[in-house]
Amino acid sequence: MCAAQTKTKAKATALAPIPPRPNLPAIAPQQDRHPHQNLDRAARAGFARLSGGVSPHSFVAAWTDWALHLSRSPGRMLELAERAQENAVKLAMLSTAAQADRQEPFTPKSYDTRFGHPGWQKFPFRLWQQAFLATQDWWDYATDPLRGLRQEDADRTRFMSRQMLDLVSPSNFPFANPEIIEATTKTHGRNLAEGTVHFWHDWLQTVTQRHEAPPKGYEIGKDLACTPGEVVFRNELFELIQYTPQTDKVQAEPILIVPAWIMKYYILDLSPQNSMVNYLVGQGFTVFMISWCNPTADQANLSLEDYRKHGVIAALDEIAQIVPEKKIHSVGYCLGGTMLSITAATLAREGDDRLASITLMAAQVDFVEAGELLLFLDESQVAFIEDLMWDQGYLDRPQMARTFATIRSEDLIYSRAVRRYFLGKEDLPSDIGVWNGDTTRMPARMHSEYLRGLFLENRLSAGRFAVEGRVIALQDIAAPMFVVGTETDHIAPWRSVYKTKLFTDCDLTFVLTKGGHNGGIVSEPGHRNRHYRLSHRPPGAHYIGPDAWIGQQEVQEGSWWPAWTEWLRKQSSGSGPCPPMGAARPGCKGRCPAPGTYIFQGWAGLGFCGCQARGVTASRSAKLRARNSPVVR
Repeated sequence: MCAAQTKTKAKATALAPIPPRPNLPAIAPQQDRHPHQNLDRAARAGFARLSGGVSPHSFVAAWTDWALHLSRSPGRMLELAERAQENAVKLAMLSTAAQADRQEPFTPKSYDTRFGHPGWQKFPFRLWQQAFLATQDWWDYATDPLRGLRQEDADRTRFMSRQMLDLVSPSNFPFANPEIIEATTKTHGRNLAEGTVHFWHDWLQTVTQRHEAPPKGYEIGKDLACTPGEVVFRNELFELIQYTPQTDKVQAEPILIVPAWIMKYYILDLSPQNSMVNYLVGQGFTVFMISWCNPTADQANLSLEDYRKHGVIAALDEIAQIVPEKKIHSVGYCLGGTMLSITAATLAREGDDRLASITLMAAQVDFVEAGELLLFLDESQVAFIEDLMWDQGYLDRPQMARTFATIRSEDLIYSRAVRRYFLGKEDLPSDIGVWNGDTTRMPARMHSEYLRGLFLENRLSAGRFAVEGRVIALQDIAAPMFVVGTETDHIAPWRSVYKTKLFTDCDLTFVLTKGGHNGGIVSEPGHRNRHYRLSHRPPGAHYIGPDAWIGQQEVQEGSWWPAWTEWLRKQSSGSGPCPPMGAARPGCKGRCPAPGTYIFQGWAGLGFCGCQARGVTASRSAKLRARNSPVVR
């Protein structure tokens, strides 16, 4: 490791204060007008811990809005009564012996796997299953939009009714689930004993918030995130990894990948066979990766601007030192793609043309149709989360994980609970499963700015997002873009991702690939049952809506990665010799091997940087914490 030559500055004082909102009338200082507001915030923060960070006001208001509009709609109430009568008749007919072989009137949703066991086709389990699905059908019908009802409230009531029904599903109860009964009979109850052990293990882990080490065969740096490379730059926000070339010559323009800081970067460098990084390096590209830190309460004041300026821009500046006089292919995934869009628009405004191309993977620039995460976002909810972060300095891992889990609760919560606690089965380890459990924290200020400025107020696409006091415009971007959406993404729905075409006017290639938010992106060549659609839009072309677009595109079998790498080559100036590993600087005595140190932050038993796991002493670990060090400047 290189020795640190600069001392760490106090983080809170190193960051600019939050600027006041423009165009607001001057008022007396808030603390003078409301001297006890901190008591209110502390009370709300305490309640937020109990509720998992979910504001009860938002959901009570949604139920109230729905109920009041329904009370003024006698026609809809009559329809609901008729629907209940129809469903009851169907169930009654199904329960008679003469209709025993009749086709089931209600079917589970395409993503619902709770009733896949053959035992659900036998009496009385079949009737219980159909009664549950009939009730689900009625509530789906009851929460259809009503005239005058806010769409957000209609969506929330449907979501909450689904949560309540999932809680009482017959699949959750040992006496009503034929699969549990069968397993208990075969094992003489051993499944329940093993499930009890699993339950208490998970309960203890939840209470202590202990982050367990990965299972054998899935060790980070050995089995996962194991593409060879070196950390060539580090500051308090990120480490920059440069990967070792695997070919004699490489494309002249390097690639910088900007992952989201809500996740650890190695979703793009999982096992060697499905690592996007390993694939790109093998295709003759020089690849750099940002590995974000896992912020602590001391970094609560990190802002979106810090992530842009001291993150993406700092990485671009360092790459320019390593590969001088060459443009850079930039790649952004999820929230990292949104930040890359902000950075690209800012560079375009300043006349900086250092970007050779821009690839956005499952990334949004408009948040009006931002999927089911909008169920958790309104003024009350954001204020609730802000109070929680004000108290603890960040949004913690479990608070985010619960939000994503409830979106697909039937699978991510209840099916897993049945499998683990009643069937006594261990969770099968997988590379993406290990990564999915390796969550990070969100610094309070940045997450507040992200939720308000992007999700709640949608400033970026509305032309109201300012960088350094001046508004940026996505239409200023001139670099060619490659935008990827995934068909079943519930975090960044592909129609929302597609809107990048609406707010830009550059050369743009759009790809829609099979899979979800992660699986559609990690879609290596040879992956079974993959397909994609691809189209090119030249500058100045007329806009085509997503529904019309998908009807015009042919499905192409296989992975979209080869089409992407071919596109990258067309945006490059040719191949040449491999660049050096890092920029040569005096005093740099050695380099940290990939995957670096920040990737280990948060693992149980590891120090600040996880250096103990890599054989680095505590004293040398402390030296790695220098605020700005090209390992080390």
